[in-house]
Amino acid sequence: MRERLPIIIFAIVVAAIPLIPGVPPFWIVLLDNIGLAALVAMGLVLLTGVGGLTSFGQAAFCGFGAYTTAVLSTAYGLSPWLTLPLSLLVSGVAAVLLGLITVRLSGHYLPLGTLAWGLGLFYLFSKLEFLGRNDGISAIPPLSIGSFRMLDPGSIYYAIWVAVLISALLTTNLLDSRTGRAIRALRRGHVAAEAFGVQTPRAKLLVFIHAAVLAGLSGWLYAHLQRAVNPTPFGAQAGIEYLFIAVVGGAGYVWGGVLGAAIVVILKEVLQSYLPLLLHGSGQLETIVFGILLIILLQLAPAGVWPWLVARLPLKPVGKRPDTSLALPARARTPSEGGVLLKIDNARKQFGGVIAVNSVSFDVQAREIVALIGPNGAGKSTTFNLITGVLTTTGGSISVLGRKIDNAPPQEVVKLGISRTFQHVKLVPDMTVLENVAIGAHLRGHSGPVSSMLRLDRADEEKLLAEAARQIERVGLADQMHQLAGSLSLGQQRIVEIARALCVDPMLLLLDEPAAGLRHMEKQRLAALLRDLRDGGMSVLLVEHDMGFVMDLADRIVVLDFGTKIAEGTPEAIKTNPAVIKAYLGVAA
Repeated sequence: MRERLPIIIFAIVVAAIPLIPGVPPFWIVLLDNIGLAALVAMGLVLLTGVGGLTSFGQAAFCGFGAYTTAVLSTAYGLSPWLTLPLSLLVSGVAAVLLGLITVRLSGHYLPLGTLAWGLGLFYLFSKLEFLGRNDGISAIPPLSIGSFRMLDPGSIYYAIWVAVLISALLTTNLLDSRTGRAIRALRRGHVAAEAFGVQTPRAKLLVFIHAAVLAGLSGWLYAHLQRAVNPTPFGAQAGIEYLFIAVVGGAGYVWGGVLGAAIVVILKEVLQSYLPLLLHGSGQLETIVFGILLIILLQLAPAGVWPWLVARLPLKPVGKRPDTSLALPARARTPSEGGVLLKIDNARKQFGGVIAVNSVSFDVQAREIVALIGPNGAGKSTTFNLITGVLTTTGGSISVLGRKIDNAPPQEVVKLGISRTFQHVKLVPDMTVLENVAIGAHLRGHSGPVSSMLRLDRADEEKLLAEAARQIERVGLADQMHQLAGSLSLGQQRIVEIARALCVDPMLLLLDEPAAGLRHMEKQRLAALLRDLRDGGMSVLLVEHDMGFVMDLADRIVVLDFGTKIAEGTPEAIKTNPAVIKAYLGVAA
């Protein structure tokens, strides 16, 4: 109830504004425009701020929603309410078709791609005969409930803001779920997300569709507010403005979209009304001043106005501790002690003329800790990437329990019970430790986006968070559970990565330099944890440069040098191996 209280207060304030005596009609028009812009901005919060996909073309999806209801309600006489699902469907289908092409782009090609099809669709709206070309479509019927017809901005006000509140709640629910964590993980790149089973193309397409449907809803409401549509509001300039709104409000925050819409719409209106009077100019001076003010605003609050305000509130949200008595089904511990779990046979990886891994062979037995060591550039992390599907092999084979996995995608490898950490930490810094670790349990949950938005996923979600909390306590970070991952030290972040990997309930755990950044006592606790995992039936393959840590922990050591295996054996044998001494200390030694 405490979490919902600000939303309830906001809803009461919004509902009360038109009832205040003497409220100017112009204010209501302004609030209508803020609501319409907020719907599009909320979609961009999910798409750009959370999913990391920059789009300049959202105004075109508004056009799909507006033109669909305009054509169906004028040419075919459909009730405006019947056109709503069709408007959303058209926007969603358009998002699927455009998204299948667009979400495959990365870097600066993605925003350029959205700008390109945004310009193309704007041109299409202005040239198609049945859309009225540049003149558009007029005489669109108003929304009505029984005999009550929403003919003016004041009467459609509640329809717009009910849509805003419902959309905000559904979007917030989506982010606070298994699917939402997968979406938020996209911002740190696809490698870590895919290592825990996230289908990144599907997640990107989902946020693309969600943003498009919200824009289509805004367009549908716009058409029945104005009762006429033409191409002008759906061009590239409007698309850029919507992205401005999301950034100004706070691109990673749902309610930042609403606040950003209020700031930008009101600022534009004030400048357009009063700046010509102050400066006695006939040109569009407000555009220049508007841009300057936005730059100043973003200098003061670079993450957006909403997080800037929230950081200054006296009340801070207190995270709820999950019920760790809830449990997910455990993975069956198949092989018995002594069986071969992982087998690497003449694995080879070549990048052009550089051979990073040169016909390397070794295996990992059940209930065994194997260390992979060697000087910098020896090919250790590349071998990890071959095992986990991040890279494809040039030659040789890799198998788990007799099943070949070389060239299998990471999502399939993790399903077999192989999880990993990374040489360079890959956590989402503005997510809590609990949320980051819960990403590791992604494949152990089953709720989809629709059930998440409708809050039907709570039983599944409680079990996933309970598993994450249990692993956090297991690695000794219970007190940091609700802190942002980015606020922790590097050593603590590495421990968080181990907890996330343990959420997979793996039979083989791959650790890439887990002791880097840890103090002596922390290394001792980590070693004790890894021994407990081995004794409990888990195998561990680790890359590490701390020889003291490795020699005290590993059952067997494999040594690489320039991509080639030069030695394999017990720690005692490796310590005195001449080839190993030469690789580490040089010929003179």
